[in-house]
Amino acid sequence: MRAVVTRVASASVRIAGETVGEIGTGYLILLGVGPGDTNETARKLADKICNLRIFEDESGKMNRNLEQAGGAILTVSQFTLYADTSSRRPGFSRAAKPELAQPLYEYFMSCCRERGFRVEHGEFGADMQVSSVNDGPVTILLDTDGEAIPK
Repeated sequence: MRAVVTRVASASVRIAGETVGEIGTGYLILLGVGPGDTNETARKLADKICNLRIFEDESGKMNRNLEQAGGAILTVSQFTLYADTSSRRPGFSRAAKPELAQPLYEYFMSCCRERGFRVEHGEFGADMQVSSVNDGPVTILLDTDGEAIPK
């Protein structure tokens, strides 16, 4: 799995002009699923993200996690994170097929909810317009392919 985690002051996702997900302080997560990903991969990534300490404490140090910041999560499926850019026109054959990707996308969000977070989301496979007010900006890239994602 690949995730782009952005610390935001606010973020929203719209489909056909209608807002379907919106948060204030928290994380905008663009989530891509690879063909070798499993429920275990999704759970470990959710644990990692939910425990990231990328919110500032009273000393201005990135020392607080999402819970301590009182934040929420907006998750958007993003198969283009698996783009093959070896040519000028990207290919997406490295992304998981929808029949694998969608259940893992849903499972990832359920893992975040189990930890007590409000999780808003887009619609898997839809054409979406995503807006965010990046805070910092702070953006973290996580990739479980070949990388240990500790708890």
